[in-house]
Amino acid sequence: MFRNHRSDRCYLIAEIGGNFTRFEEARTLIDAAAGTGVDAVKLQTYKADTVASRKAVFDMENTGVVSQHELFKQYEIDLDLHKAVFDYAAKSGLDWFSTPSHEADVDMLEALGVGAHKIGSDDAVNLPFLRYVARTGKPMILSTGMCTMEEVRESVAAIRASGNTQLMLLHAITSYPTHPEHVNLGAMQAMMREFPDLEVGYSDHTIGTTACICAAAMGAHILEKHFTWDKQAPGPDHMLSADPAEMSAIVAAVRSFEVMRGDGVKHPAASEAKTRVNNRKSIVVARALAAGETLTAGHLAIKRPGYGIAPKHLQELVGRRAVKALEADDVLTWEALQ
Repeated sequence: MFRNHRSDRCYLIAEIGGNFTRFEEARTLIDAAAGTGVDAVKLQTYKADTVASRKAVFDMENTGVVSQHELFKQYEIDLDLHKAVFDYAAKSGLDWFSTPSHEADVDMLEALGVGAHKIGSDDAVNLPFLRYVARTGKPMILSTGMCTMEEVRESVAAIRASGNTQLMLLHAITSYPTHPEHVNLGAMQAMMREFPDLEVGYSDHTIGTTACICAAAMGAHILEKHFTWDKQAPGPDHMLSADPAEMSAIVAAVRSFEVMRGDGVKHPAASEAKTRVNNRKSIVVARALAAGETLTAGHLAIKRPGYGIAPKHLQELVGRRAVKALEADDVLTWEALQ
């Protein structure tokens, strides 16, 4: 399913769920997402009647106080729209999958041939549901917003006990939008230490690009960011979504970082071969020496270039004799001394 996933680079997901209700809108989002260079698009699969009771409310910065059931009802998408969107994403060269919120959603996605399931933070500790999804045998990406580490351990154990080892974890903060002081990217690294055998990443709900870029630099294997064609469009998630320019900036920065990261071995870069010779320093003759003359400290200086005797040997040269006459600034070599 993850055709675009590679172990040597960060997997970038554009979350378009909740930002469209018509195919034309989804097509615009997918075209724009493909143009930014992300690896995948993700939807949200739910029915208002099964995801929230009529007594549940949102009370967040991006929604105000509203009925969850009524808001979810506005953004439900049916089987036919799912299929059309998935087909179009595949034709665009993007991986595609969704976040189900109920067993019936999982069944529908399975019927559509989805290759993976994303679990939202609202279901991170919903163990019966996690077990149900795990038994599909498909890869799972688990967001862990609102969780303690102990809760993450319990959820991971439940998934593994159900026979599914294809699991990835995302650090997330379930505040919309998330402000910088609450991002806590160190918790992502804590999960990496806790689960060294799992790929760990970050699901972002901040405004802007900084958090995603920082997460990549801190080792995220996966990045998920809400995506929109217009941050001013109606709907609760557009304000915290990346627009095409922002997503392109994230992708470019992450891919540049991956090049800059290198192999982690401290050694001279290939580009330093010439400067290693020209820009390092050697021991040179401070003033002219006659053949056979004995060197004193006053005869020696340390200057560029670096192809002569290294400065660390300075004291070893005092008392040696010049094999031949040397001019001031001649670079000393062992062959020139006895």
